[in-house]
Amino acid sequence: MFRLHDASLAHANGFVALREVTLAARAGEQIAIVGPSGAGKTSLLRVLGAALRPTTGQLDVLDANPWALPAAQLRRLRARIGVAHQAPPLPPRQRVVTAVLAGRLGQWPWWKGVASLAYPLDIAGAAAALARLDLDERIFDRCDRLSGGQLQRVGVARVLYQQAQLILADEPVSALDPTLARQTAQVLTADAAARGATLVASLHAVDLALSCFPRIVGLRDGRIAFDRPAAAVDQALLRKLYASEGGQLPELSAVPAPLAPSSALGSHASFARSALAKVRDRAPQASDTASVPASGCWR
Repeated sequence: MFRLHDASLAHANGFVALREVTLAARAGEQIAIVGPSGAGKTSLLRVLGAALRPTTGQLDVLDANPWALPAAQLRRLRARIGVAHQAPPLPPRQRVVTAVLAGRLGQWPWWKGVASLAYPLDIAGAAAALARLDLDERIFDRCDRLSGGQLQRVGVARVLYQQAQLILADEPVSALDPTLARQTAQVLTADAAARGATLVASLHAVDLALSCFPRIVGLRDGRIAFDRPAAAVDQALLRKLYASEGGQLPELSAVPAPLAPSSALGSHASFARSALAKVRDRAPQASDTASVPASGCWR
């Protein structure tokens, strides 16, 4: 699915964010990246998503070297990569339904994307994705009426709707309370597992990473400190990773949160039926929108 070999990344100001990083993943793998603040987690995800070109080294993603592709092919490659941001770049006046449908703009012909701005063309699909995150009732709200945590879940819903082959999630649950954070992580991992997609997520909470991801990569000072199965990651290894922060491990919660309800992990069709039953009477008219830009964690 991707192979990053001996890659380094130096920013224009001279700061070196990544140093000789080698990392690979097969289709369907799920990897959590952990490490202290400033370790390079976001930079690594941006390199894997072909948003930043490594200063040195080689990247192959989805069977292609993105930096050897013509511009049109690079756009098509990026359309197969879904990114969930810590702070999703959602226009304040945009409605939630439009934000979710934007997940497929790279896959749709241009005319379909323009038409969907005038009136959402797949309300059922957007509602299905939002229902998995308990946000279907906010489908026609403007983004500036949502909390930070709700905006993060809208960003995750957009990735679910996109159905990307490679999902890169950068602190996607940092603004959520422990229960919602765990449920959202479960939805992401279950969706990737059901479709055979590869999922790489940087996470602040070490306990969430260990409980939801079978493979853990520790990053420190732009280098990979370890790459191990979750069962082989012990407290001593983690405290060494976070030594610059006093060895204190950032955790989601000392008390395990309950598993996500099974309804949050069902089929797209059932999501759409239940969600549309709730929002049908709230569906906007064209004039309202024309001006508006399997299972859970593995153990």
